[in-house]
Amino acid sequence: MDKLKKFDLMEKISRELEDVRHSQQAVLEKIAKIEVDNIELGDKGIETKIPEIYERTAHNAEAIKEILESFQTKTEEFGDKNNISKLKEQQDIDSVK
Repeated sequence: MDKLKKFDLMEKISRELEDVRHSQQAVLEKIAKIEVDNIELGDKGIETKIPEIYERTAHNAEAIKEILESFQTKTEEFGDKNNISKLKEQQDIDSVK
């Protein structure tokens, strides 16, 4: 795989990880809302299970955040090391010819 294709794929994976991170945040917010709404309702099943689900989801969200940050750094370092901006400029020039 050439350097530009590899960099593009790394950027794509970063975007997908970012999407997953946002999705996890939305899930956490929904779980918290259910927990708050259940205070009024008082369902014992929800009261028992939701805190466990929230904790596992929060742990997963943190793991995704760590992976994302690490991978974004790796992607930036790869881009800098391989002078990706210059390679993209050259690719644009070549595509015009």
